[in-house]
Amino acid sequence: MATVLVVDDDAAVRTVVAAALKRDGHRVVLAQSLAELHDRLNAETPDVLVTDVVLPDGNGLEALGAVLAGRPELPVIVLSAQNTLATAVRATEVGAFDYLPKPFDLNVLSQTVRAALAKRRSGTEEFASSEAAAGPLIGRSPAMQDVYRIIARVVSNDLTVLISGESGTGKELVAKAIHDLGPRRRAPLIALNMAAIPRDLIEAELFGHERGAFTGAQARVAGKFEQASGGTLFLDEIGDMPMDAQTRLLRVLQTGEFTTVGGSRTIRVDVRIVAATNKELPQLVQSGQFREDLFYRLNVVPIALPALRERREDVPLLARHFLDQAVQDGLPRKHLEQDAVAILERHDWPGNVRELENIMRRVAALARDDRIDGQAIRDALGLVRLPVAAGTDAGIDTAIRAWLDRLAVENPDALDDGTLYDRVIGEVERPLIEAMLVRHGGNQLRAARALGINRNTLRKRMDTLHIGLGGDSPPDAN
Repeated sequence: MATVLVVDDDAAVRTVVAAALKRDGHRVVLAQSLAELHDRLNAETPDVLVTDVVLPDGNGLEALGAVLAGRPELPVIVLSAQNTLATAVRATEVGAFDYLPKPFDLNVLSQTVRAALAKRRSGTEEFASSEAAAGPLIGRSPAMQDVYRIIARVVSNDLTVLISGESGTGKELVAKAIHDLGPRRRAPLIALNMAAIPRDLIEAELFGHERGAFTGAQARVAGKFEQASGGTLFLDEIGDMPMDAQTRLLRVLQTGEFTTVGGSRTIRVDVRIVAATNKELPQLVQSGQFREDLFYRLNVVPIALPALRERREDVPLLARHFLDQAVQDGLPRKHLEQDAVAILERHDWPGNVRELENIMRRVAALARDDRIDGQAIRDALGLVRLPVAAGTDAGIDTAIRAWLDRLAVENPDALDDGTLYDRVIGEVERPLIEAMLVRHGGNQLRAARALGINRNTLRKRMDTLHIGLGGDSPPDAN
């Protein structure tokens, strides 16, 4: 039987955590403040400490330094509703064994307590600390909490990291966080996008070249490996790397040595590798387009970034962050109305966080009012609006062509991703239903008749599209 000290000012949290841990056979001691924490530590010798961050009389993370100074062998599991990367990293800095964002799964807590007990028995160290306390990533969704926890585990070591995710999800931000929060932060972070470099120049970009190595090489140029010496080399779009360069990269990862293009002198560098891809590397391995041994060398610590549509709860937080950034860039401050937030949350964001950033900068620059409403967001997204303005010769076909033209500029990949039909239908359906509801004073039965569908179908589509009931008449008035 192990003794677990649980500190949380929420009585409900204390109750359910205590019940779960007792079912696992542990003895549980409870406290609801820092003062009680210190009293319990004076009276007890717990095997594991589980503590909240925000307590009535102080910050749990700030108190951990003193706690662990007196009991360095005590594994600490930090719970927090402040679900940011900074919190996760700060928890590891002060020596916490692990960090669980609220709300958490009780099964995960049970597993974490078991792992903490195993660590205590073995005497091994789980984390090393760093001096940094913040990161550039934003989001409090469960998917992002998983990302934060992995980052917090790898910042203090030199393990190779492979970041996967769709374009625009923030892979470079993750690489920057790993570098900036780790011991290499005072050395360079050098990035190279494989998809942006001509294939016959990738090796020269990576390893450098000597004078006369090829036509136009008029002087010796250091490659990205040399430039990143002592720091981090971020290899973006690694799936686009040609096979010859893959072979050379594998050798560097195995030996830490390389020669420049056209050179004979062996160069040794100390570089941490972080790679990223928006492609399925295992599929490329199966098709013979990517070396299997290189994949395993890169995939030591995998980090899968979720698409923005998979963490819609983060959209308002991100949107307001980008508006704040726009103010720092000299644009006027703008505020989001609730109907604007609703539209942002419903959008599928095929361009992910990058697309959202572009949209918010656009409305910050172009919106006339200091408050951004739903129509401003519709305009920025290029959504089709019906009916077409009176006094023009334009029809639906013209509106759709204009929408496609705008999409081709803003997000050209969306024209070929296999979702275009559903996107266009979705953009037309909502304003059509809204227009009919307005035309018929909110009477759903009459709107449904005008649309040629039954009322139940209309209600289902309204629920799916999050269209309010508005001035719908009661059933007996229809």
